[in-house]
Amino acid sequence: MKLQTATRLGLYATLELAREPERTLSAADLAERFDVSAHHLAKVLRTLATAGLVRAERGATGGYRFVANRRRTTLMDIVALFEPAPGQRPGEPGEGTDIGRALQRVLSEIDEIAEATLRSISLETMLKSRR
Repeated sequence: MKLQTATRLGLYATLELAREPERTLSAADLAERFDVSAHHLAKVLRTLATAGLVRAERGATGGYRFVANRRRTTLMDIVALFEPAPGQRPGEPGEGTDIGRALQRVLSEIDEIAEATLRSISLETMLKSRR
């Protein structure tokens, strides 16, 4: 499973904000930490806010804060915001052949294992493993 840049940024930002939920960080602060465009990261943060994982706070000390439950939110919850669902992925060249179908079965199985793993890891678990 190859994750899009937005997905990785969503994971990075969510984990960073979830480390200290009472702390507010601006998109620019987060972008600097991850060495990415603040504009691109702001789009990712809006998606996370729409999903109820983070909250945007206005004002001079504004920014984003983690507001979800670290124990219940899994890595897959974040990945699913940015990646297409398995049945909605575009077809690949060669999938209509015997070899393509056989390879697709193997790749689908790998994706299922990756998704199950991501579903089994909460933000709390990720943050504990950092210490």
